[in-house]
Amino acid sequence: MLHLPVNLAVLILVCLLSSFASAEEAKPNFIVILTDDQGWGDLSLHGNENLSTPHIDSLARDGAQFDRFYVCPVCSPTRAEFLTGRYHQRGGVYSTSAGGERLDLDETTIADVFLANGYRTGAFGKWHNGMQFPYHPNGRGFEEFYGFCSGHWADYYSPMLEHNGEIVTGEGFVVDDFTNKAIEFIKANRETPFFVYLPYNTPHSPMQVPEEYWSKFSDATLTMEHRYADREKELHTRAALAMCENIDANVGRLLAALDELEIAENTAVLYFCDNGPNGARWNGGMAGQKGSTDEGGVRSPMLVRWPAKIEAGSVVETRGAAIDLIPTLASLADIEVGETLPLDGADISAALLGEPVPEELHNRYLFSGWKGRTSLRTAQYRLSQKGQLFDLVADPGQQQDIRKQKPELHRELTAALDAWAAEMDAELGEEDLRPFVIADPGHRITQIPARDGIATGGIKRSNKFPNASYFENWTSTNEAIEWTAEVAAGGTFEVEIFYTCAPQNIGATIELSFLDAALTGKLETPRVPELIGAENDLYPRTEGYDQNWARMTLGEIDLEAGAGTLRLKATEIPGEEVMNFRLLLLKRTG
Repeated sequence: MLHLPVNLAVLILVCLLSSFASAEEAKPNFIVILTDDQGWGDLSLHGNENLSTPHIDSLARDGAQFDRFYVCPVCSPTRAEFLTGRYHQRGGVYSTSAGGERLDLDETTIADVFLANGYRTGAFGKWHNGMQFPYHPNGRGFEEFYGFCSGHWADYYSPMLEHNGEIVTGEGFVVDDFTNKAIEFIKANRETPFFVYLPYNTPHSPMQVPEEYWSKFSDATLTMEHRYADREKELHTRAALAMCENIDANVGRLLAALDELEIAENTAVLYFCDNGPNGARWNGGMAGQKGSTDEGGVRSPMLVRWPAKIEAGSVVETRGAAIDLIPTLASLADIEVGETLPLDGADISAALLGEPVPEELHNRYLFSGWKGRTSLRTAQYRLSQKGQLFDLVADPGQQQDIRKQKPELHRELTAALDAWAAEMDAELGEEDLRPFVIADPGHRITQIPARDGIATGGIKRSNKFPNASYFENWTSTNEAIEWTAEVAAGGTFEVEIFYTCAPQNIGATIELSFLDAALTGKLETPRVPELIGAENDLYPRTEGYDQNWARMTLGEIDLEAGAGTLRLKATEIPGEEVMNFRLLLLKRTG
């Protein structure tokens, strides 16, 4: 037996106890993966034999899965509810584009909470809750942002993206690219606790995915169908499934990076989706898909792997929702949420850790609402957007309306849903009076896209879905593109325009004005307006296509603080058209 001097033995014991204490006190890392338009049924974990998602499935095998977890019917509301722990109507989110996706500035985000408690924070992917600072992710608690802020993007292969406001060109397929950037951030911050938000933008259309994933599905026989098989578009389903397998591969790369860095044990990885599937495909026989407040439109997987604390193979019977994540993750990290507006979500960390759960969590109502469609979910029942009552234990497909058999329950739930809907309507208000904030001193660069503008005269938007659209058919000096804007802090700004213009139309004189300031410049370099993106589509899209945009510095303008109309017009048009317009950039100088 080895005998040590007493003082050395004590020193070793102190060091061991200190290391144990520091390991015990180490804050967990968090990675939150949110996919776009992937339904509950788009995982092999849930019985879908049409695809294989082993890496995503492993999160449930090695951690916990929720039996029932709920989000919103569409994208931006779910993101808002995840970020704030509050129903999206309270945060001013009423649309998926043109300003209606913005999250009110008095809201505290989950990134604000973790940043204030010593975490490094980064977001990589589709933001969809505001573009101009301080609505921008860099203004909502994320130190690092790489991706795009709109609701959808027009091309997934090396497209125009942004890095902390700077316009950059993406590197390869976007989901692969976002994962690469997230891994780089994790590697750079592995010595400190980090909070990574990874909002992937697939399988949202356009339906594009690398050939190595598509080749498996191009001629595959699908054995699992939508409950109404005649509604399914098989080509669309195949593309969506291929995109889901690409997501799975990227989740696998992310998990492998955690193992390589030896930080997997104390890193909590969460995985969920923002709404139901974006097409009629197999979804466990549930009613509804994206856009619906029925079960299939708002039920999402929720998988949580944290080897240090969560028992492998756990199944959480307590219903959870996106609104629960800010109090739950703060509790898991043993940090204070701090002062926020009243939360709608609950701390459900006990359910994840296998501890007793308060009875009120089992019995609470969870509400869903979007564009006048509302529903209510209890532990057993759903009151649908049409006023029908379904017992989802006995009838998970919402086939049998039982309101006549349970009139008292129907009245009780109807009253609760009506009261909630009225409260949300009052919170949202009748009109969005928020201007687009430009030139905020917190960010050197302001993006002002066509998406947020209003065209006059014969100028047309390239597609009815504004997110990645541009303006075309600009033929008259009496026409303009306008933004209701507010300059947050005055100063001098360099102005860039993103445009295309055929050689025969080059030479138009452009004027940008705001209040008493004006800047004039001439388009001197042509860029042929050719559509891009269609060559990568696996299924016809409804959204518009992209172009290879030219960048031109228009000049510098002095803007004073205040509200007004930012206006872009042409004063001379030597050809048939001015240009196709995509984006303005304002860069504060000095």
